Amino acid sequence: MKPKLIVLLPAIALASFVPLLTAASPAPAAMAPAEGSALYRQRCIGCHSVEAGRNNPAGPNLAGIVGRQAAAGEFGYSPALRKSKFTWTRAKLDEFLAGPSSLVPGTRMVIGVSNAVERKAIIDYLASCKS
Repeated sequence: MKPKLIVLLPAIALASFVPLLTAASPAPAAMAPAEGSALYRQRCIGCHSVEAGRNNPAGPNLAGIVGRQAAAGEFGYSPALRKSKFTWTRAKLDEFLAGPSSLVPGTRMVIGVSNAVERKAIIDYLASCKS
């Protein structure tokens, strides 16, 4: 090889990777159903139960949450959540978990889930927990 070509090889190699580095990242893959259960156990079980009829003093039971009116059931909900007039759909749960006080200012739930893939996995798991 000629000396000039040796000097240019690293630049050529780097230039071939630039399009790969600047390409749009693909959407994150969905998680397996078992991952939603694991995430629920990591993030939610300290305050919530999904066993029908089992209550936790820190948070309401989440069995059958999808399709249920907000603040329904026997729990000491915040006045802000009691005043809300929505039904827990998957979209509403996603919005709430992304930022609880953004959806319901004054809610007592202050912990959210910023990762959209993790939120979806948790919501999928909750949807499978029937009352």
